[in-house]
Amino acid sequence: MIKEIISSNNAPAAIGAYSQAIKMDNLIFTSGQLPINPETNEMPETIKEQTKQSLENISSILKEANTSLDQAIKLTVFLADINDFAEMNEAYSEFFKNAPPARSAFSVLGIPKGAKIEIECIAYIE
Repeated sequence: MIKEIISSNNAPAAIGAYSQAIKMDNLIFTSGQLPINPETNEMPETIKEQTKQSLENISSILKEANTSLDQAIKLTVFLADINDFAEMNEAYSEFFKNAPPARSAFSVLGIPKGAKIEIECIAYIE
């Protein structure tokens, strides 16, 4: 197995010692994606907008590996406030209308840059 680093200019650059994603065989593992717009470097205000931005960032990274959210196997969602779960779920559902992937969601003490959400993904590459 060869480890390949995957990166996209259409997702925020890593802010630490990590890669946007790693490809191993037919799997891609993304790092947690903050809801930062890569063009403006700004973060939306609401949990719904932040959820959408994080998923759009993941989608851009997956595209670089020739796959998509349709091939997502498992997503992990980190929430700064568990009370945002329902609104996050509403925005998240827009991306996974058919056959949603497995998912875990956790409330955490804090997320970098004061974000309300961070999402990571494991996806299959055909």
